[in-house]
Amino acid sequence: MNADLSQYPELDVIAVGAHPDDVEIACGGTLARLVDQGYRVGIIDLTDGEPTPNSAGPEVRLQEAQAAAAALGVQVRTILDLPNRRLFDCFESRVALATEFRKHRPKLVIGFGDKTPMASPDHWQAMQITDAAIFYSRLSKWDSHFGGFPVHTISRQLYFRLAVEPDHLSGCLSHLTVDISSTLQRKLDSVACYQTQFAHKPQIMQRITAAAQITGSAAGVEAGEVFASPKSISVDDLFKTAVL
Repeated sequence: MNADLSQYPELDVIAVGAHPDDVEIACGGTLARLVDQGYRVGIIDLTDGEPTPNSAGPEVRLQEAQAAAAALGVQVRTILDLPNRRLFDCFESRVALATEFRKHRPKLVIGFGDKTPMASPDHWQAMQITDAAIFYSRLSKWDSHFGGFPVHTISRQLYFRLAVEPDHLSGCLSHLTVDISSTLQRKLDSVACYQTQFAHKPQIMQRITAAAQITGSAAGVEAGEVFASPKSISVDDLFKTAVL
């Protein structure tokens, strides 16, 4: 028996993070730009980020995540009930995320593209879970594992990296820079919503701004965010892509 999709809005793009604040730091400017361009955008956090040292509890972190989503203008934010600090790539985690993909039917999924040394190992696990969930989303004759939600094939996958990590991801064939000059402030506003995470780290805003400016300057714009594709990307209009 197929599940009812009518209560789940179809999305063009879903960005996946391990914790609330990952996506904002990595690609908040791009998500805000996509919203401005009329695309339907969602965020999925695999965990609620709790426990965390300076938070009063999950309710506070949820309020911060909702405020950050509002700052970016994204239409849907979902926080899955996977365990923070104990996030692992396993069958259950893959199915949980793939079920969300089947519900919202995105054309593009963006997620972690590499390890983040000296930061949370959940990020690396999130990459592996996302890779697998994109595959699971399109597998037929397996609907019983996904609550009856039908098969959905995702057209394209891109990797992000945290704004304070190196620009380029090893092993990826194609990199591209998105101009976030007009949405950098909204990205910063969304990160600022996480008072439990960054109130004691005021330098984070300067680091994010500097990273965006360095990335953008390499592409001839004021501020940018870099994405990598695990497969080569073709273009239809070379002039429009390269010049405009």
